[in-house]
Amino acid sequence: MSYKEEYRKSIETPEAFWAEKAEAVKWFKKPVTILSKDENGIDRWFADGEMNTAYLALDYHVESGRGDQDALIFDSPVTDTKQRYTYSELRDAVAKFAGVLKAQGVEKGDRVVIYMPMIAEAVIAMLGVARLGAIHSVVFGGFAPHELAVRIDDAEPKVVVTASCGIEIAKVIEYKPLLDEAIRKSAHQPDSCIVFQRPQVTASMIEGRDIDWATAVATAEPADCTPVKATDPLYILYTSGTTGKPKGVVRDNGGHAVALKYSMKAIYNMEPGDVFWAASDVGWVVGHSYIVYGPLLAGCTTIVYEGKPIKTPDAGAFWRVCAEYGAKALFAAPTAFRAIKKEDPDSELLKQYDLSKLQTIFMAGERLDPPTYHWTKETLGKPVIDHWWQTETGWAICGNLTGVEMLEPKPGSSTVPVSGFNIHILDHDGNELPNGEQGNIALKLPLPPSCLPTVWGDFERFRTGYLSEFPGYYCSGDGGYKDDDGYIFIMGRTDDVINVAGHRLSTGEMEEIVADHPAVAECAVIGINDPLKGQQPIGLVLLKNGVEIDDAQIEAELVAMVRKEIGAVACFRRAIVVQRLPKTRSGKILRKLLRQIADGQEYTVPSTIDDPASLPEIQEIMGRNGLVS
Repeated sequence: MSYKEEYRKSIETPEAFWAEKAEAVKWFKKPVTILSKDENGIDRWFADGEMNTAYLALDYHVESGRGDQDALIFDSPVTDTKQRYTYSELRDAVAKFAGVLKAQGVEKGDRVVIYMPMIAEAVIAMLGVARLGAIHSVVFGGFAPHELAVRIDDAEPKVVVTASCGIEIAKVIEYKPLLDEAIRKSAHQPDSCIVFQRPQVTASMIEGRDIDWATAVATAEPADCTPVKATDPLYILYTSGTTGKPKGVVRDNGGHAVALKYSMKAIYNMEPGDVFWAASDVGWVVGHSYIVYGPLLAGCTTIVYEGKPIKTPDAGAFWRVCAEYGAKALFAAPTAFRAIKKEDPDSELLKQYDLSKLQTIFMAGERLDPPTYHWTKETLGKPVIDHWWQTETGWAICGNLTGVEMLEPKPGSSTVPVSGFNIHILDHDGNELPNGEQGNIALKLPLPPSCLPTVWGDFERFRTGYLSEFPGYYCSGDGGYKDDDGYIFIMGRTDDVINVAGHRLSTGEMEEIVADHPAVAECAVIGINDPLKGQQPIGLVLLKNGVEIDDAQIEAELVAMVRKEIGAVACFRRAIVVQRLPKTRSGKILRKLLRQIADGQEYTVPSTIDDPASLPEIQEIMGRNGLVS
């Protein structure tokens, strides 16, 4: 079947299309109602179906005769550790850990926060929660106690699962003190914390609350899979919001399983037994979808990699992993390939490895710039596929359906809409724009399976944030255009969320932290283009009158404050003192204009500006500090 035929069916007859795809899933109770609306008027898929995601990811394959196949490969260059789990071994480990959680009172619908590094136990914990019909919320291990505390208060977990440490290249980061501080800051107090002790660090335990993972697993009774409705939540994953308060994206069980299983073949062209490597982190949506759930739902072998594209030990790390395990597809952010290019521009290290089994490289998480696309394609001599998706959708909105029909890529484009995503380019009044004209990217309802039905505990925030701007559409918050061939070009965010090395971070939240400094009167944090990380946050600060402080000192203090509250993941390293900021007459700081100046773009001075003389002054200061592209 051609891509056009596949896509047409998904848009014109969505119920028949997704009913057919749902046949690939082993249901406990097969759904009769394919598409319906919930109490909030939101479209829901397979509402009367019953299933269990962990069963589909593990038990189903064991029962189908794939028990001896590798399900998960753990590779940790930072600890010189390698480990393999067959489907039978992973099922048994997950069942035992589910028993540990059950012994702590975790039941269907309860929440469990997982704060762990990239180790096999993080995957076991996620699947163990899913096995009980409970809801996991994974928090990236690089986040500071404040960020973890906010998520604990919002999700209200019964249990928190953690490890004694994570490892960043050669630096050991103790997790337990960060967790303890987060719990001290939290209004909600979990009943217990399960701690996986790693050899590098032994965490101190709090009697009566903390439980040793290994000890608990040794005596646990394996737990069976708990049936859940297709519309019951599988997980909550927090993503940055423009207000600074994280949004808890809710993912259901049924639609998620159907969409991800479909995507593994349709988008990635993977078959059962193939090795798939998403070089991401389980703390992000890519890790949820394509380290854990997607590959296992499809009967593939997935790789959990505790390392970096460079310095663990060198810029040949990705090629070594692909060659050693025979990866058929590699999925990573463009940032990773820019880092490899910077360290090994002539690809000398690539010559050591046999990548004959590697067929395709997929990139997402940020815009794939044409130079990175061309370098990767020419270096590897293999197709490079850009695709665009969001935490909110859980899988690609645009892509190249390599398992249906491989289309000719266009550098700078994430190719065409994926099945079920009805993409329209709208102006600010909601009118359809002609091809080639840039506007708001909106998705006509109904959304396909797997997309969020709400924000955890705050449906109104979901409605106002995604559905109210253009009635009948989901507003993606991204801008771009469609060409005459139907290819979509994503040009960037339309709000103040920036993308740093594939991590979505709120500049509004950073501004709140910077403004809290006693010497700061006002500030703006913007994302500027960065050749390695995609975007880099910089702060522009006005000091209070009469304050005398050295520019280097205030910068160091502000950098330390952001690092403490958000973590090193923010990559906030520059804070420049300015005399004034360009504003509208109503007092709104013109952040878009600041970004245009920093990125060396032409800009139009808006008629609403209050102080036009501030612009050349800002431009000179940015230039002096090396911040203008």
